[in-house]
Amino acid sequence: MRRLLLSALGALPAALRAASAGLNGRAVRGGRPAAAPDDGLSGTGGTAPVPDRHRPSPGRGRGDTVRAWTELFRVSALFSVPGDALAGAAAVGRSPGRGTALAIGASLCLYEAGMALNDWADREEDAVDRPHRPIPSGRISPSAALGAAGALTAAGLALAARAGRPALAVATGLAATVWAYDLHLKHTKAGPAAMAAARSLDLLLGATATATAMSTATATSYAGTGPGPRATRPMRLGAVPPTGPDNVARAAGPARSPLAALPAALVLGAHTYGVTAVSRHEAQGGSTAVPLAVLATTTALAAAVLATHQRQRPGEPARPGPAATAPGSSYRPDHPHHSTAPSMLDLGAPLPGTYRPDHHPTAPALPDLGAPQPGTYRPGHHPHRPTAPALTPLLLTAFTGAYLRTAGPPLLHAALNPSPPLTQRAVGGGIRAMIPLQAALAARAGAPGSGLAVMALVPLARSLARKVSPT
Repeated sequence: MRRLLLSALGALPAALRAASAGLNGRAVRGGRPAAAPDDGLSGTGGTAPVPDRHRPSPGRGRGDTVRAWTELFRVSALFSVPGDALAGAAAVGRSPGRGTALAIGASLCLYEAGMALNDWADREEDAVDRPHRPIPSGRISPSAALGAAGALTAAGLALAARAGRPALAVATGLAATVWAYDLHLKHTKAGPAAMAAARSLDLLLGATATATAMSTATATSYAGTGPGPRATRPMRLGAVPPTGPDNVARAAGPARSPLAALPAALVLGAHTYGVTAVSRHEAQGGSTAVPLAVLATTTALAAAVLATHQRQRPGEPARPGPAATAPGSSYRPDHPHHSTAPSMLDLGAPLPGTYRPDHHPTAPALPDLGAPQPGTYRPGHHPHRPTAPALTPLLLTAFTGAYLRTAGPPLLHAALNPSPPLTQRAVGGGIRAMIPLQAALAARAGAPGSGLAVMALVPLARSLARKVSPT
């Protein structure tokens, strides 16, 4: 009896476990339940969805949506755009003004329109090579990307129209080139040339908008802005000439035609041609000759920028010699404020409070006292203060060196190992190298301040490129 009772108690736990498994409809293995396959799932362990079941689309939150659009627009590459207009303004001898700001806005809109249109046109190809892109991954619909491209193109043309008809004409050509490249020319042999033309037109847009705004403001200021006799009344001798609005471009040097920006536009276009040629192999890689050729082109462009700085800029008038100076006049050709020779007719000093362009009062020349004694100060003696003309070659050399440093090493690495990751890195380096190249072009044209402003965008572009790829 005792043995029967003990055997019954020993079998009780197993019976309870079997009953529990029977009630729950599960098999027990090692004390842990094993999940049975679900009818709605297929594959090992029921982890793969059936073919007719749609996966949930990622990126439905507001933060994920913003992230998707920043990837579509490649916002880290945006910092390579403002330098086009600033270099164009410097090429025509003007400081940045209202026209330059409008050109920058138009360029940004057209650039982002091209980015959205590019992903829309490549949506089927990206589904195979880059399924993580916003359109193939389902985070942005193709219709939304195409609508954004159209809206940004219209906004860019509207901003260019505010800068004048010549600027609108250049912007129209730029927009047509962008759409033609994304929709057809990208996969043809004319693709790199089309992209180079777009970047050159972008620089010419800044030059044209700046020159047009300056010409319009000058004509308005001298003709008058209000109705009545004052608007058409000629200036009297000795009157102070009216000044234009404060936000228009001022002369940073001798005024030049927008065509004077053509050499700078060609340099920037040649660099863009090389970057586009490398980008055609970034998905599969395998090209060694193209990165090497682009590296040689980059070196040649840097040498050309440094060499042309020593020549006389296009359209700059030659300074008159001593023969152009009137007898008894205070005009000196080597004086920085005497850009034009005075009239041969001496009208004497003007009346107090009046202005005459041919009058340049100067203080009598002081005798050369040599260097001051140690511990003393004399106004006008600054032996250690560099002047702006002396700083320009130093800045130009620094900007050109930064251009080579940014574009050169990634191209060399892509040539030695033409894998897709290194090729993409070379393309990204070429895009970021446009910023120091634009700064060098501005400094070469005599606008070191614009060059420094452009170079200030480099840290922003570099930090944002770590979060959003520019390619």
